Amino acid sequence: MIVPAESVHGRVFDYVVVGGGTAGLTLAARLTEDPNADVLVLEAGEANIDDPVILRPASFGVHLGNKKYSWDHPVVPQKNVNDRPFGWHRGKGLGGTSSINFLCYTRPPARDIDDFARLGNPGWDWGSLVPYFERAEGFVEPSDEYKEQTGVKSESWKIGRDGPLKVAFPPTIADAEVKLQQSFVNSGVPYAIKPVDGEPTGVTFLPSTYDLQSHKRSYATTAYYLPYQDCPNYKVVTGAHVTRVLTEATDAEHVVATGVEFLHEATGERFTVAARKEVEICAGVLKTPQVLELSGLGRREVLEKIGVPVQVELLGVGENVQDHIYVGMSYELKDDVEFDTLDLLRDSAMAAKHLELHDSGKGLHTSGVAGFAWCTLDMVTSADKQAQIYQKMSDAVTKLGPADAGLAAQYEIAKERCQPGKPGSPGCEYISFPGFLSGPNPPESGKRYATLLVAMNHCWSRGTIHCTSADPLKEPEVDAHYYEQSVDLDVHIEMAKFARKVMNTAPFSDLISKEQNPGLDVQTDEQWAEWIKSTFGTTWHTAGGCAMLSREKGGVVDTDLKVHGTTNLRVVDLSVVPLHFSSPPQSTVYAIAERAADIIKSV
Repeated sequence: MIVPAESVHGRVFDYVVVGGGTAGLTLAARLTEDPNADVLVLEAGEANIDDPVILRPASFGVHLGNKKYSWDHPVVPQKNVNDRPFGWHRGKGLGGTSSINFLCYTRPPARDIDDFARLGNPGWDWGSLVPYFERAEGFVEPSDEYKEQTGVKSESWKIGRDGPLKVAFPPTIADAEVKLQQSFVNSGVPYAIKPVDGEPTGVTFLPSTYDLQSHKRSYATTAYYLPYQDCPNYKVVTGAHVTRVLTEATDAEHVVATGVEFLHEATGERFTVAARKEVEICAGVLKTPQVLELSGLGRREVLEKIGVPVQVELLGVGENVQDHIYVGMSYELKDDVEFDTLDLLRDSAMAAKHLELHDSGKGLHTSGVAGFAWCTLDMVTSADKQAQIYQKMSDAVTKLGPADAGLAAQYEIAKERCQPGKPGSPGCEYISFPGFLSGPNPPESGKRYATLLVAMNHCWSRGTIHCTSADPLKEPEVDAHYYEQSVDLDVHIEMAKFARKVMNTAPFSDLISKEQNPGLDVQTDEQWAEWIKSTFGTTWHTAGGCAMLSREKGGVVDTDLKVHGTTNLRVVDLSVVPLHFSSPPQSTVYAIAERAADIIKSV
């Protein structure tokens, strides 16, 4: 169903989907289930189907910086971290970021999703979204041996088992991972009660988007594209870079989306397609604001600066951008520890051996990132420090003015997540990574490492994404505003100090010979701060930019995901999230798209 660009020029489709990533393919597949609905997907990347570089698990990070697989969006130098530059990588090609992520499959805390509804979005609470998580999920129960080794009790999980997305525990896991979980428990962190059913607080092993039959990645292409590729009402154009949505005014306050203009990468030609019913923007957090602004929907000062006529003024486009950030702490393992880490793949001969092993369902490429711990703020710091951090949060709210009503509502909820004496939300995430992933000290030749990733998921700082040119091929300006709210750094320091405590707690402490990063010369809060600012990174879990909020509070879409001031233009991707949640986001992207399909079909 991949067709030449010229074959769709001037044609009319019921639905035009901008972006063939995780959300776009999910949405398009569900819309094509109505045989009377013609659907067109426009994807700027290529198909990349049956590519072993994508399908082979445990090839973490190899796609980043490779223009075949990854969009590399520059971030302006960040003034709060010594002008460090950053790059935000996103999946390029069908399947989007689900084709290059680290395969982790988790669900957010129920409380965090309920916060969507509390911000004025009825129907977007946890209970309403659970059926859509389950519709996507095709969870496969692990073996009895795996359960006995890890303590996983997944038979009681409320998780979808019949969906198209294969979700499973990779078959290879080391006893060292189990011992790290025990060190968390010995440090005061309980086992998670319902790790995928809204209560992930605690330690747990979690599955990946991993196909146990083929030992390959399961992602949007395998789940929502290949099974639908013979549908006569489904067309896809790759290499199609959307330049703008075409609109016409219906009255003084609304426009209708009549179609889409796109530039075909191979030929440089521009084409247009018409939309009989709707246009769905699924271009992802970094591109959806750009598409809207190029189409005349956004902040007046931004549009006037780039010379695009204002069709609908929306102050929230490209605002309220939120990210997850992490810092890695790596520990050298003793030589006699039995733990095949990804460090072995730095040796070319060993890497070739494990490629061969993968063909038979063995070796490092049948492992994954499975060990997690989600903690509330009170679990990682003292009561006095928590009180200080909470006071700083309160002070940040007090400084907001009348024009910041939308942000104030978010901050009030964010405060509650960390309120002393109250049940908190687990925004402090720890991830066990079987290999070296930290700085500034490099790994030593022939050594193996275990890394604990210290991921902060409830950040207070807010970024922006805005066009600086009407040229659709020019990247928008992305400013993450990292640590602009100093409370983010305060929390991250406390999390890192707790991570050191865990790694130096038995039984895992018996496996390590030394702390490679940050190193024991980092002791004071000031030293922790400098190390974090110089080495932290993004987990590429950015959300927001087109928030589901009222227009008065800086929102871009309503509860039906329809763009304010339009009659038939929707945004269906992670940019609609009004307040970020504590979890890798891929499960939520699938759920949002599944829900969007039902909303659209009900019109």
